[in-house]
Amino acid sequence: MKTPHTFSLLALLSAAALFHPTAAHTNNPSAAANSSCIDFIRISCNATLYPDLCYTSLAGYASAVQADPARLARVAVAVSLSRARRTAKYLSNLSRTIDYGGDHRAAAALHDCSSVFGDAVDQILDSLRQMRHLGSTSAGGETLRFQMSNVQTWMSAALTNEDTCTDGFEDISDGAVKTAVNDRVVKVKEVTSNALALVNSYAAKVTAP
Repeated sequence: MKTPHTFSLLALLSAAALFHPTAAHTNNPSAAANSSCIDFIRISCNATLYPDLCYTSLAGYASAVQADPARLARVAVAVSLSRARRTAKYLSNLSRTIDYGGDHRAAAALHDCSSVFGDAVDQILDSLRQMRHLGSTSAGGETLRFQMSNVQTWMSAALTNEDTCTDGFEDISDGAVKTAVNDRVVKVKEVTSNALALVNSYAAKVTAP
């Protein structure tokens, strides 16, 4: 059964004029084209800090990407948003239910982490919305350069907020809470970092003088 997170991601991709992902291994006539799209994703992911994660998280969307760097960046941002939302919900639930055992610093760190992670989700969502309307003249006549600058700024801010979340646990002695948070947040940070790298690569292509 599909989880709400799956539906959320598919809805985001649909709104971005994308389609459901197609498996990398297929016997249909478009297999060669799909293989080419997968190669495009693999090569593009080499520009990221976590190329293996980049490839495994995006290869399933090869048929939607169609070797288009704009679509690849958009899918990467959408995947980042889905994972950030999932982790934000986890942090919110954890902050309400965990027994801190009198460790007020752990409670404060988790509360702050949940708050900044919520900000990160909003910033990634803003990025995806902007990516869906690149080149649109309905938003005050903004140029493509300005639009991409917005996306880069928001994605960078999201990554900073995710870093802030884990930084708050550096001096916390509660190993269980610290490990639970760090393990989840680090995975989202890596996906966000990859998305930002792909956004930067696309921006460099379309805004070069």
